[in-house]
Amino acid sequence: MFSKDSKKPGERVVSERNVIGGNTKIVGEIVSEGDFRIDGTLEGNIKTNGRIIIGEAGLVKGKAECTNADVEGKFAGDLQVSNVLTVKATANITGEVIIGKLSVEPGATFNATCSMKGAVKELKKNEQKKTEKSA
Repeated sequence: MFSKDSKKPGERVVSERNVIGGNTKIVGEIVSEGDFRIDGTLEGNIKTNGRIIIGEAGLVKGKAECTNADVEGKFAGDLQVSNVLTVKATANITGEVIIGKLSVEPGATFNATCSMKGAVKELKKNEQKKTEKSA
């Protein structure tokens, strides 16, 4: 009658947690469904449906796609975050960033071209309402 498994049919639960340690350097492409914490160096691409955390000593050069991201270290390249990007005070981000929402702590270095997907949707909705009223 009562089940501890609240998963709906066809729904995947992301429970994997992966760590790239401080003295580790990876060159290549990573594809995963789970979360990643990067305290070492990644030169290449990473794609996950989970969260990417770049630790204070972490460095990522390349392209990253994820649902949420917390950056404390360095990122250079293309970053696409479908929900929330949190930029900590120790972070240094350069490149092109596409996000849903952005949180930046004072002290962070954010030298990137930034596009916010949610704002574009709202602008399009507002433009449609204006054209409907004027028509």
